[in-house]
Parts: sequence; C-alpha cells; structure tokens
Amino acid sequence: MSAKSAINKVVFTPHDEKMLAAVQVKRRTKKKVPFLATGGQGDYMTFICVSVTNKKPCHVSITKVKQFQGSSAFVKRSQWTIDQLRQVNGIDPNKDCAEFDLMFENAFDQWVAGSAGEKCTFIQILHHTCQRYSATRKPEFVNCQSKLLGGNSILHSAADSVTSAVQKASQALNERGERLGRAEERTADMMNSAEQFSVTAQKLAMKHKC
Repeated sequence: MSAKSAINKVVFTPHDEKMLAAVQVKRRTKKKVPFLATGGQGDYMTFICVSVTNKKPCHVSITKVKQFQGSSAFVKRSQWTIDQLRQVNGIDPNKDCAEFDLMFENAFDQWVAGSAGEKCTFIQILHHTCQRYSATRKPEFVNCQSKLLGGNSILHSAADSVTSAVQKASQALNERGERLGRAEERTADMMNSAEQFSVTAQKLAMKHKC
C-alpha cells in the first residue's frame, strides 16, 4: 500500500472523510522550532492533504500529516478549513517547478514538492476543490500556470481524449459505411449489367430460332 493510500485509510476514512489529493513536501526554509516542541522524534516526512467529508453539507479540510522516521504511523499535525486558505502561490507561471506557498489566516508555509508534476497535480485538484466547495471568499491562486487553473487541466485533457477517441471511432464508422455503400452500388450495377446481358442473350437466341 502506498503512503497516500495508507494516509487516506488511517487518517481520513475513520472520520468519514475521503482524501482528494496529497503531496509529499519539504520546507524551503527551515522553521525554527524549539527542541521540546518536536518531542525529539527526529526526521519525518510531511504530506499536505486535501479531504472532504462524505456527509452533506460537505466540509473540505487541508491537513498537514507527518510520518516520523522508524514509525509506520501517520500523525495529523495541523488542519485548516478551505475557507481559511487565503492564497496559493505557484511561484512561476511560465514553467513547471516543484515550489509553492500556502497562506492561511494564521499560517504561512513555503514548500517544495517531490517533483513539479506532483505539485502541479496537487494545485490543480486544490483549485478545482476551492471552486466547488468554498462557501465564502475563494482563495487567490497567483503565479500558477494557466493549465492548472482550468485551461488544459487533467480533467479537461481526459475529457478531450475521450471525445477524440469517440470522434475517431465515429469517423472510422462513417468511412466504413461509405465504403460499404460504394460496394453495394457496384454490386447493384453488376447485377443490372448481368440482367441486361441475360435479356439480350435471350433475344438473340429467339432470333436465331426464327
């Protein structure tokens, strides 16, 4: 089971939530935290997760989940509602990059994802979720590539792929229908020619008998 599947099963499913997206991240700048605040637990992996409740009205949360070295457990560390999210900064609108910032009412974090692709997928799903579920003011998405905000999204690309496949199949059927139609026409012409030849042959036979 992947880490993200495990997080969904352990952290969200017991609370009747489903995880929509998760990205493994590291801080771009080290945060000064007293030793006692960390509990001296050593290195850890951090995931930023987006989840939604199964029961309506739906509530969306953004949760920071950690897994400490040497432990298989996932620990929920911080959580915000989607309405507390103020800004998502994609850092560079002109190229793929792994860095992004999240600004909440009471927190600001600078992150770098495992890859540019993981970050892009996360921001795309987060943007879609905000558009669908934000009840009050929607957060700003700044310095994000247009493809992440609806232009050529994964969902649109998938839909376009399906549409393209249907169009190709339809075109192939139409072409096949045209070929069948032409074949039927040629068959009909041959049958007419054969019938005319038969009539002519019968007339010639009658003439010779006479």
